[in-house]
Amino acid sequence: MELSTALGEGAKRGDLTGPNPTDRAKSGVKRHILTDGRGVPLAALITGANVPDSAMISEVLDAVVMRGPRGPRRPEHICLDKGYDYPHVAPAIRLRGIRPHIRRRGEQPLVGVVRGKPRRWVVERTNSWHNRFRGLLVRWERRGAHYLALLQFACGLIAFQQAT
Repeated sequence: MELSTALGEGAKRGDLTGPNPTDRAKSGVKRHILTDGRGVPLAALITGANVPDSAMISEVLDAVVMRGPRGPRRPEHICLDKGYDYPHVAPAIRLRGIRPHIRRRGEQPLVGVVRGKPRRWVVERTNSWHNRFRGLLVRWERRGAHYLALLQFACGLIAFQQAT
């Protein structure tokens, strides 16, 4: 499983926006996406652009919509980048019965693939698929619930396209 975030510009005075730390503090929204190994979105949440990725790990894992007979179907493994290298992240993941694979800060980056299977690029591909939807690329909705509904609809369309 892969987890990622993507930044997009937010509407003025809209809820669930925040000052973007990389874009001159313009209001922005961050998409927190959990994907499977193929890049199909399993869960999606939004926050202001100033919310750290590691602060939303529990909420994203709990937002998985696939249900099994005994509760939500969660992944067995999760691959995270260096933005999640904090002491509170790994215990929160293990509490849900998932084995975390977190890159450490200061560690040399992996180039290409690991044991013949690419890992990180599938999330970037999912972000690219989301950016093909014009309403997601630039946020025009003032209400966060409307933008989240559009994001979840796009996730459903992506999942449908990958299933066929």
